[in-house]
Amino acid sequence: MGDYTPNPSKSLPVSPARKALVDDIISLYEMGATVERMQRYTPDAVYNDPVGYADDRYRIASQWFGLPYVFREARSRAHEIITNDKDLIQFLHEMEWLPKVVPKIITIRSLVSLSLDPATVDSDFIRVKYHKDQAAAKDYSNEGPGVMLKKAFASDKGAGRR
Repeated sequence: MGDYTPNPSKSLPVSPARKALVDDIISLYEMGATVERMQRYTPDAVYNDPVGYADDRYRIASQWFGLPYVFREARSRAHEIITNDKDLIQFLHEMEWLPKVVPKIITIRSLVSLSLDPATVDSDFIRVKYHKDQAAAKDYSNEGPGVMLKKAFASDKGAGRR
């Protein structure tokens, strides 16, 4: 897939429980972190994107709750659900970010993959085991020096837990 521009009119239909999950995840991107939304992740969930890695729900929460320290604004412009399998939801997502340091809007299009907790896929409150955010059309590696830095920040020696 080369173009990550979402077309909401082509979005696959999803159940109300799956829509609620996607809405909660998008709210996180929009700096809407809450304790309730963090419950969307299993305790051992993993979050992985080009610059961040978190290997449990507490570390994932620190990333979401930390966004307002880096950004003035974050707006979801559009999303399109492209995969709605029993254990996987994928959507194309376009975001606008306004950093605090550089007063310039940054637009990012990405493929968000949510691997679902098998124990909750048929429930009213679906949870995520693995959240991958792949920006641009190029997949990124989880090997080498870059991933060591990402994982160092995710470890107890890096960001750590409170």
